[in-house]
Amino acid sequence: MKEENLKNIYSISYCFRDEPQSPIHRPQFLMLEWYRLHERYERIMQDVEDLITFCLQQPQLPIRPELQSTRMIRMTMEELWLETVKSSPLELLEKNELKKFIALNHKDVPLPKEDLSWDDYFFLLFLNKIEPHLKRWPLLMIYEFPAPLAALSTLKNPKVCERFEVYVNGIELCNAYNELTDANEQKKRFQQQNQDKKNLYSYSLPEPERFLQSLDRGLPACAGIALGVERLLTGLCEIDDPFFY
Repeated sequence: MKEENLKNIYSISYCFRDEPQSPIHRPQFLMLEWYRLHERYERIMQDVEDLITFCLQQPQLPIRPELQSTRMIRMTMEELWLETVKSSPLELLEKNELKKFIALNHKDVPLPKEDLSWDDYFFLLFLNKIEPHLKRWPLLMIYEFPAPLAALSTLKNPKVCERFEVYVNGIELCNAYNELTDANEQKKRFQQQNQDKKNLYSYSLPEPERFLQSLDRGLPACAGIALGVERLLTGLCEIDDPFFY
């Protein structure tokens, strides 16, 4: 298929995630994904805003009253931390520094005795001390994550990666990246992540051979997103069960 036919692609289909069922999660759920060729993730940010605005304007949807005149707030992860826990994650990029910060300033956060990764400490603090405040911003887009959370995204600078998430009424809807297309850098990340898993948790994952082969063949600059459809409905609408709406 010619490259020009793949500039804007999307998929909506069922995904499976083996995690405990809850009011906002079930093992089988609908995921909407789309990618833009030769675009950066800021364009995907605008797509999400446009999608939510479109949904809010549909008279057939039972939109929550508090959202009918609400606009999307954009906030970097650093700004969010400064607003909630009064510190910057970009100044805590060493694992032991972040662990010490939690122990000294947030004694109610349960720190395990065993050693964890930087990511684990980050999300331990985020889930306990930051996420409960997110309802203050009914429509919230968080972008520019700390570099250790880069995953499949590009780096803006040594401290910041180019990815974002959107929350509606405190519910996470999506995860989006400015896609890393450098095959060598991606291989280094997978190798480092696997080594960390072996050291900390005594397991490793198989190498994503087909994905890395695709990068070796050459992947143009692009950006993409995965958005949970039922979570979108749960966040925007007054409905009892979005799974069967």
